[in-house]
Amino acid sequence: MKNYICHKSEESIEDYLETILIPNRRLPAVRSIDVANELNFSKPSVSVAMKNLKAHRYITVSEEGYILLTNEGRELAENIYERHTLLTDWLVHLGVDPQIAASDACKMEHDITPESYEAMKKCILSLLKTDKPGANNHMPQAIPSMPTVIFTIKRPPFLS
Repeated sequence: MKNYICHKSEESIEDYLETILIPNRRLPAVRSIDVANELNFSKPSVSVAMKNLKAHRYITVSEEGYILLTNEGRELAENIYERHTLLTDWLVHLGVDPQIAASDACKMEHDITPESYEAMKKCILSLLKTDKPGANNHMPQAIPSMPTVIFTIKRPPFLS
């Protein structure tokens, strides 16, 4: 399903798709100008990105200039948006400033593997149900079965 392309390019594509998805929930139609305004990018930059998204078949553009997500584009956008909101909520829950949490979540959402994300998601949802926001004390309570690991650091022979 997922096209494997240059990481930075993939991250950019994901950001554009997420940016198309969000206004699409509150506006009857999304145009390139809406995306440019949302991201504070120039119209020519967004135009190039839209051509790239069309080439990857993530979007179609109507004759009127309305951007429509394809099924694959919508699926990828919703996946990235879910990651972003879950990770942001989790960081805010840990007591991180909401703006910093959103910025950090944006970085994390692109790099985490699906397997790791699903494991984190399961744990985070469990924590968010049982823990108080900003308490910063959830790890010992939430994961009592996690063994305590003690690391022994040995001095390298050349330092002895």
